[in-house]
Amino acid sequence: MNKPKLIVFASGTKDGGGSGFENLVHASWDGILDAEIVAVVSNNEHGGVHERANRLGIHFVYFSGPYDAGSYERIVANADAEWVALSGWLKHVKGLDPARTFNIHPTLLSEARFAGLYGQKVHQAVADALEKGEMTESGLSMHFVTDEYDRGPIFFEYRVPLKKGMSAEEIAKAVNVEEHRWQPKITNMVVHGEIRWDGKDSQSLNVPGDYKYLPRLNA
Repeated sequence: MNKPKLIVFASGTKDGGGSGFENLVHASWDGILDAEIVAVVSNNEHGGVHERANRLGIHFVYFSGPYDAGSYERIVANADAEWVALSGWLKHVKGLDPARTFNIHPTLLSEARFAGLYGQKVHQAVADALEKGEMTESGLSMHFVTDEYDRGPIFFEYRVPLKKGMSAEEIAKAVNVEEHRWQPKITNMVVHGEIRWDGKDSQSLNVPGDYKYLPRLNA
């Protein structure tokens, strides 16, 4: 049986980034993620994602825009990909199949105030809320992607406890550890249909009960 074909969109930076993408590749080699990663896409032509792709032997696609539906559709079609994983992709996505496109977000999207934030802005907002005593934990979310930014159905959250006084950088590091632990496992469930929806009605979302909004520290 052929493995599901997955394309990863990962911005990275001009100097680094892309660790989530590399983690997915290693998971596919180790059998944790039973899928073929057919390509990785970045909007940084010579950045960290490109360097990792070369080292890992994964086809690299430089995407400089325009970031419209037609451009996204062409990239996915040219890669012959069945599934799209956004892993640190910092551009608005339009036009892709919402039932087969999903994202990992480095905080809890069930906290509505963090929707629309990305990158270090997310962790700084969490650090500010922590300092004000408004929250005691952050975490990660995975959700299906619609044309409305960060509004597709959330199918997985994992909560990460915080300590008073943690900086944005310390919060980012703590969350990233759990992102790397959970992203391959949950991605595998999506591409094999264990987690799914019809792409239209959020009530159609199907998630095994042990995984939706997983309590913190529950492995």
